[in-house]
Amino acid sequence: MRTPAGLQPLIDDGVIDEVLRPLKSGKEASVYVVRVGEEIRCAKVYKDMAQRSFQQRVQYQEGRKVRGSRQARAIGKATKFGRKEQEAAWKNTEVDALYQLVDAGVRVPQPHGFFNGVLVMELVVDADGHSAPRLGEVELSPVQARGFHRFLVHQVQKMLCIGLIHGDLSEYNVLVAPDGPVVIDFPQVVSAAGNNAARRMLQRDVNNLTLSLGRFAPELLSTHYAEEMWALYEVGDLRPDSELTGEFEFDESSADLDSVQLAIRDAREEALIRQQGREMAEQDD
Repeated sequence: MRTPAGLQPLIDDGVIDEVLRPLKSGKEASVYVVRVGEEIRCAKVYKDMAQRSFQQRVQYQEGRKVRGSRQARAIGKATKFGRKEQEAAWKNTEVDALYQLVDAGVRVPQPHGFFNGVLVMELVVDADGHSAPRLGEVELSPVQARGFHRFLVHQVQKMLCIGLIHGDLSEYNVLVAPDGPVVIDFPQVVSAAGNNAARRMLQRDVNNLTLSLGRFAPELLSTHYAEEMWALYEVGDLRPDSELTGEFEFDESSADLDSVQLAIRDAREEALIRQQGREMAEQDD
């Protein structure tokens, strides 16, 4: 195939040897399957974002650290230089998060470097060597659904233990490899300690997973892992090996119950929209 402009510098520098095919294209980035020596990997080419897109990301960027005071001032003033720095910071956030998550034992694609704004990483494949399907594209038995849910909640738990929340986790951001689920897409990762909406985003992430897998194992719908996890995190008792039960006693006298209900409602609405999209796609076929 014709080499995309964003990948030509990597070929010129010998970082990759060949672009094999496009893998997916979204609002944030385009991903390509590439060859590096004898290995097949993927390359994520980030797209330039318009000012409107930056405004939509404000809730995720709260609490993030900027590497230099000059960059921080420029971003705050929303100058042309500031927007450029903000975009660079958005890209670097995913790269930094991936390396942190790998070190923490979270099952994510193995990163292989960040070159000229392009993230090169592991290509997650299925048992036949094809690109792995998304969680929302597979049919599961109740036993498999419970196992996937337990595994993914543990990944969220390990992320929270290093102060990170995915922020946009759903059946579309989880790939199913032969060895189990793999969590992907981290440009919107949230600082658990620095973002005022962190708890709500954690709840939404876990609720999205629960609603998706609850289609195959309905008993999962009555669990409250996010609330249990956050309560332990707030008091400094959450560990990667903490045993979670999914049970949580809500304090109905607290105004924070509204935030829990709102997160659940958001997750249910997102699940309904995705279900309608699948039904429309099936009708088109």
